[in-house]
Amino acid sequence: MADPQLPPAKDAPAPAAEPVPADTAKAVPVVAERGAPPPPTGVLGFLVRHQAIFVPLIAVVLAFAIGAILIRAQGFNPTYAYRVLFEHSFLTEGGLLATLQKTTPLILVGLAVAIPLKVGLFNIGGQGQLMAGGIGAAWVSYAMRDSSPALLVIVAVVVAVLFGAMWASIAALLKTTRGVHEVISTIMLNSIAVGLIDWFINGGPLSDKNQPFPTSHAVPEGARLTPLGVIPWGLPVALILAVIVAWMLKRTTLGFELQTVGRNKFAATYAGIGTTKATLVAMAMSGGLAGLAGVFELLQIEPYRYQNGIAGSLGFDGITIALLARGNPLGTIPAAVLVGAMRAGAPTLQFQLGIRPEVVDVLLAITLLMVSLPVIAKWIFRRHAAKQTQLAGSWGA
Repeated sequence: MADPQLPPAKDAPAPAAEPVPADTAKAVPVVAERGAPPPPTGVLGFLVRHQAIFVPLIAVVLAFAIGAILIRAQGFNPTYAYRVLFEHSFLTEGGLLATLQKTTPLILVGLAVAIPLKVGLFNIGGQGQLMAGGIGAAWVSYAMRDSSPALLVIVAVVVAVLFGAMWASIAALLKTTRGVHEVISTIMLNSIAVGLIDWFINGGPLSDKNQPFPTSHAVPEGARLTPLGVIPWGLPVALILAVIVAWMLKRTTLGFELQTVGRNKFAATYAGIGTTKATLVAMAMSGGLAGLAGVFELLQIEPYRYQNGIAGSLGFDGITIALLARGNPLGTIPAAVLVGAMRAGAPTLQFQLGIRPEVVDVLLAITLLMVSLPVIAKWIFRRHAAKQTQLAGSWGA
């Protein structure tokens, strides 16, 4: 008979814990992390939870308010000026066509900025990538001028996408192999693209010497993508690609890998996700989309030639669109429509009212400033938090 005063044997099983009823387990409150501020409630909490919608709206409202002050300073009624701007852009046939023609490349360059943002990259080289795609398409249209128009269009699109992807991949390779920041490299690549293309069309191999100004040879008439009423050919393509990119980011393994690298590259590396691959893929995709915008500018906009100024400010407007959309691929669509309408209606302000068209540039610049402030603040504080974590870890090691 065992002595009741002796301790239980080490091999004896531990007494089973009593099961907790399901209702009791559900009722156990979750203890908040010590020192964490409580989540905001009321109107402020609603705004915080839906900041992806309200931040762009507030940015646009503030930009138009400041623009109204500038228009008033020129001696015009801002309400009437804005009404003329948008009535021409949406309610006239020529204005609507111009708006949609500008919306097409703007969606694509907006996506070209939004995709790298998911990986933590800031691609401001959409301008150079668009130009690379456009000059590639101009070269194909001249080299294949005697070919079938349908074949010429297909090859021009493929080459433009490849040229844009190649130009963006240069920045990605510099980033992954030499640690060159993508902002610096893409700025430099924009300038290099301008210089190279200026040589190509100003006495170079693609120059049309019969024209009094630097330009490439015209696209053969059968390969020109004339609009279907007020719908340009590239618009459905851009809309479909925006949906595909959104689906890819949310529903595919590749999208998960890209976003994981963007959230925490160290955790992604630990999980076996290659940050180098993610950088190369994201930049190549963005460059391809920007190059596609370049071929549409060549094939569906008169005079169907590559000439200086064909890109305008499209590549830089893509930055505004991507930040206005908060990096959401589907959000680039309404943002591109807004910017496209403002760009299409800017000449009307000058011709009908005498208002300087640069006011649209000011509106877009203020919008970019307002909408980028939360992004910049988040990036700064995230970098600061990462440095503090690294310092604490090394101190305790």
